[in-house]
Order: sequence, then C-alpha cells, then structure tokens
Amino acid sequence: MPAAAPDPDLDGATAIVTGAASGIGREVAGRLAAAGARVFAADRVPADADGTDALHPGALSPVVVDVSRPEDFSRLVGTVVAETGRIDILCNNAGVASTTDVVACSPDEWDEVFAVNVRGVFLGIKYAVPHMLDQGGGVIVNTASAAGLVGLPDRAAYCASKGAVVALTRQVAIQYAGNGIRCNCVCPGTVDTPWVGRLLADSPEPDALRRALEARQPMGRLATPAEVAGAIVYLASPAASFVTGSALAVDGGLVAG
Repeated sequence: MPAAAPDPDLDGATAIVTGAASGIGREVAGRLAAAGARVFAADRVPADADGTDALHPGALSPVVVDVSRPEDFSRLVGTVVAETGRIDILCNNAGVASTTDVVACSPDEWDEVFAVNVRGVFLGIKYAVPHMLDQGGGVIVNTASAAGLVGLPDRAAYCASKGAVVALTRQVAIQYAGNGIRCNCVCPGTVDTPWVGRLLADSPEPDALRRALEARQPMGRLATPAEVAGAIVYLASPAASFVTGSALAVDGGLVAG
C-alpha cells in the first residue's frame, strides 16, 4: 500500500469521536489528537478485557457513553462545551453489526441495531448542532457503510440502518449548508477490526469466511482501520471545505462492482 498522506493541522479544534475504544474509532481519535485536536473519545466500553485503558490517554479525554441514550449524549456534549467552549468536529462512529436476513432477524435485534446505528447518530447531531450554529459552523462525519449503498446477504437490519445514516447525512448537509456546518459520511467495505475478528472466531470455518469477505471487495482484501480513518480525518479537515452531503465509499470497489 502507498504511504498515507500526512494528516492536516487541526491545532486548537475540539472533537468528539464515538465508538473510540477500538477499530476505526480508535484510529480516528488517535489521528485527530495527533493533528492537534482536543479529542473526547467516547465509548460504552471503558477498558479492554485485560484491564488496560481502551480509550486514549494523554491528549484525549475518555468518556463512557451509550450513544443510544439521550441523557448520555446530552451529558457528553455538555461536558465538552463546558470544558472547551465549542464543538468543531463530531464523528458519529459507534455502531453494532447484525448478520441475519429479514426473516431470522428478531424485532429486538432490529431495534438494538437501529438504537445504536441510527438513533446514536441522530442524538449526536441533535445535541451538537445547536452549539455549532452558535459558534458559526462545524463538521459532522458519520460512519455509514457500503452496506448502506448496496444490498448484502444476511445483513437486513445492518443494511437498513446504514442506509438511514446515509439519508440522514444528506438531509443534515442540506439543512445546514448555509450555516457553516458540513455533514458527510464514509461508507467502508469490510474492515479488519476486532468485530471481524470475533465474527471469524465464531465461524466453524474461519479461513474460508475470511477469504469470502476478502473476495467481496474487488481489490481482494479487507480495509485497515487506518485507511478508513484517513478518509474520516480528510472529511473533518479544512481540505474538504467544499464537501458536504457526500457518502464517500472506502470499500475496495465493492459498490462500483
């Protein structure tokens, strides 16, 4: 893989990243902090299984949050504004997966997927936008999925939820385009994250499943969290100043194929 471009200078910016304890969110939080932002790294999991800190130390402020709970997200936004006076970047990255078709998916599973993947994004935007309006602008980047742009087998709730994220992203972008607020989403293909690791571990044929997941992307491999994080950091940065309402596919060609 070619070397990644250096991240932009975000010195002095304030950012919220949800789902920051692992995978894409952890990478995004670290890169925003390295670019100079004060990052509030939010997740409902405060520590790794071995007891080590799952959220970033140092330049990042870890916050335990369940994004599906209005009181949690309201508290998070209030804490950020109280400590920094502003919210420049909101990365709604927290999400859960589902691997059932529409018949096998239970109503409880459907509701849980939508509670995190859609309600969590809605709540983040709902509570952050008033502060962005007051300060004259801000940036929102949502983590959707290639599954929100095309249908995939055994992903009924997941495809529907991520499609909702894409649609909400576009609506918010149009609603606030004249207020200095940009809203975009990334649509990753299959990413080599801890969730995929658990999916493989639970499979009776993990090697065959991994090959199938890799083959689904025309480039023939899984994405890395760093590759998706690079797209998110770009959309959050001044380099994307004329980009809003975009659903950026980072999928190895899956949607095009």
